[in-house]
Amino acid sequence: MLEDLSQHVLDIAENSTAADASDVTVEIDEDERADRLTMIVEDNGRGMSPDFLSRVADPFTTTRTTRRVGMGIPFLKQSAELCGGAFSIRSAQGAGTRIEAVFAFSSIDRPPLGDIPATIMTLFMGHPEINWKYVHRVNGSEFSLSTEELAEVLEDRELLRTAEVGLWIRDLIAESLAELRGRDTTLDFLDDKDL
Repeated sequence: MLEDLSQHVLDIAENSTAADASDVTVEIDEDERADRLTMIVEDNGRGMSPDFLSRVADPFTTTRTTRRVGMGIPFLKQSAELCGGAFSIRSAQGAGTRIEAVFAFSSIDRPPLGDIPATIMTLFMGHPEINWKYVHRVNGSEFSLSTEELAEVLEDRELLRTAEVGLWIRDLIAESLAELRGRDTTLDFLDDKDL
């Protein structure tokens, strides 16, 4: 079972790469005022047939040949619905797939967000040939980053595979999210006992 939402993002985005997507967008929207957390992964990959789409939330449906079950989408759907949210998936053959999970932000059953900076770093580094776009909103404020922007600055897409660039991406995302949430990252080394 996937324990946090960043693991779901990774699982779904990896499905996008397996579907030969060249463009993948990952959106996270944390809206405490509306009591909603929304996660969207959208790609321009092969898409799904209507028959497969009708069965995709069944744990015994998978395209993988290494196992007989596919638990990612069924668990994500179940998690969203258990905490007062919703799940939707749209897909068309040759046009891509869009998966959206909405959670009640304040629900005690909502999985934690997890390590989104490390997840995005992993996707960017693992598949630099894909045009990744990451958008994260916190109560209306937004941070975004794309491999297109990074490739333009780096002048070599393959540099996205290097540890130095990967760690810089992870740290940039972590600092930007802390800023969106209004936290002072200079105090992150302190734990509650020190305050």
